[in-house]
Amino acid sequence: QVQVVESGGGLVQAGGSLRLSCAASGGTFSSYALGWFRQAPGKGREFVAAITFSGGSTRYANSVKGRFTISRDNAKSMAYLQMNSLKLEDTAVYYCAASRSYSDYRSGSWGQGTQVTVSS
Repeated sequence: QVQVVESGGGLVQAGGSLRLSCAASGGTFSSYALGWFRQAPGKGREFVAAITFSGGSTRYANSVKGRFTISRDNAKSMAYLQMNSLKLEDTAVYYCAASRSYSDYRSGSWGQGTQVTVSS
């Protein structure tokens, strides 16, 4: 089973950008779809973006479409989430998850999360 670790979170002003990274180890990275999820204070975990095994297809939550971009580099066992035009409501802990299924991450491998805080 692959393990994943997120990095790249931090404090950024509204309108700014951040790039989150997800480093994978312990498995064949290209055998896993990757998803990004987030959990804001007092709210449940929500889907943000996902990318297929080869990176040929992606999907996004409506709230981030056009602002966030998910990508992966299978040679480096890395996935990324480029976040532009950040809004206050993007403040959350962001999680990377690796799954054998592009659409279901409940049984996947999850990282511990990285905090993103957007300030006004």
